[in-house]
Amino acid sequence: VQLQASGGGLVQAGGSLRLSCAASGRTFSGYAVGWFRQVPGKEREFVAGFSRTGGYTYYADSVKGRFAISRDNAKNTVYLQMNSLRPEDTAVYYCAADRGLITSSIGRAESYANWGQGTLVTVSS
Repeated sequence: VQLQASGGGLVQAGGSLRLSCAASGRTFSGYAVGWFRQVPGKEREFVAGFSRTGGYTYYADSVKGRFAISRDNAKNTVYLQMNSLRPEDTAVYYCAADRGLITSSIGRAESYANWGQGTLVTVSS
């Protein structure tokens, strides 16, 4: 599956952005999907994810209550709605997908075989 992430940009603290991850080549059906972020010099960090069935969602503690992951099966797209953004949310955001992922590995970047190209989110104070 090929992934295309989009929707990043510059926003003031407290603002909102919605990121999109569109799949081509295959649908997301049967894939666990995750959003990760990375800043220079740091490891890629888990943000949010869907289980393979799509029935369960998972969030990093740092974004719980502010971010929401959702999916539109008709558009074969997964979204990350980001509200109440903070300067520390500034990062390149990546979406990833994998068919063989077990639930306990959803938060581990090394478990995903398919990655989008990343979209930059900058939150100004």
